[in-house]
Amino acid sequence: MLRKLVLTTVIVFSVTVWAVAQGRGGPQVPAVVSPEVHADRRVTFRVAAPDAQRVELRTPGDIPGRAPGGDLGPFAMTKNAEGVWEATVGPLPAGAYRYAFSVNGMTVVDSRNPMTSQTNATVYSLVLVPGSETFDTRPVPHGAVASVLYPSTTLGGIRRMHVYTPPAYGTSREKYPVLYLLHGAGDVDESWSTVGRAGVILDNLIADRKAKPMLIVMPAGHVNGAGAAIGAAPPNVDAPAFTAGATDPFVKDFVVDLLPYVEKNYRVLTDRANRAIAGLSMGGSQTLNIAIPRLDRFGYIGVFSSGILTGGQRSCGKSVWYVRKSVIPLASARSKPTQRPVFALRTRKSNSTYTSPSVPSVPLGSPFGESTRTAVSRKSELPGAASGLHTF
Repeated sequence: MLRKLVLTTVIVFSVTVWAVAQGRGGPQVPAVVSPEVHADRRVTFRVAAPDAQRVELRTPGDIPGRAPGGDLGPFAMTKNAEGVWEATVGPLPAGAYRYAFSVNGMTVVDSRNPMTSQTNATVYSLVLVPGSETFDTRPVPHGAVASVLYPSTTLGGIRRMHVYTPPAYGTSREKYPVLYLLHGAGDVDESWSTVGRAGVILDNLIADRKAKPMLIVMPAGHVNGAGAAIGAAPPNVDAPAFTAGATDPFVKDFVVDLLPYVEKNYRVLTDRANRAIAGLSMGGSQTLNIAIPRLDRFGYIGVFSSGILTGGQRSCGKSVWYVRKSVIPLASARSKPTQRPVFALRTRKSNSTYTSPSVPSVPLGSPFGESTRTAVSRKSELPGAASGLHTF
């Protein structure tokens, strides 16, 4: 009996070794390194596809430079004798870049790279190019970014958001300011902390004393697609209930469900002076829809490369009314010592203050740190800025 057991073990081991040596019965695929970031910040992308007829490097506009033909189309890749396709781009500015391969017309991620970034429609591979005191992961105290599920009574299911908590949050009893950060139309709540590097940037700014410790809440801006509530049918944003002038389901979820959940489950300061909101593109429109009617609740508002979107549509509805009736008159008023600021937009050259006597006073010294606003506005440091891209 013992001899049979030993013989069976030897046979199984031999078959396993043979299968591994044979590549599990298939041809051996050349080992490739991808992506490879060079010292001069050029990046080489590789994919083994010996039987492919055409392979291209694709990017959603993150990687600067223009493909042949003068547009932002794919970058051509060339095949070597081993069947490995390769393309080198750059040098690139320091930052994070999304990419994928198109192999005979089929889009695939880089199987040699475990780093990914989700969008509202697909998933990209992610490469980090070092060289920035702001974007690089440095030996400083680090906070944490968590994927958080919360119940949405508005949408009838479970929603996801991402939350950054600063260093020492888990070991202190301190309450912190909170910034609600809204993404663009092509992205999801994860995007700010993957391609956006939000957690890393805040770690570095806090360590350099350019920003005060704070929480960043990154909601899912879409109520359908990747942002649909788990266990609920996605709402029809084209239905009459969600057209211009009606209640946006995202705005309602934010006000009724997300914001109260954050203030109940996290140690955040809940006064107006310590609550900020900002958004990019679609998130800029949502920021206006949320904050302008609620200026008594948000002390700071940031809108970047924004369009006008109401009720899930790009339209001229409720947002335009609020901008015309609230923001423009405030912007045209001259600031006087007796007036009280609603919010401030800081640029490199000047500080424009919108004022109103109807809301509580908020000092211009931001609890979020003086350099937080200026760092965000330094668009020239962002990937794609040199070519004037609008990054969604």
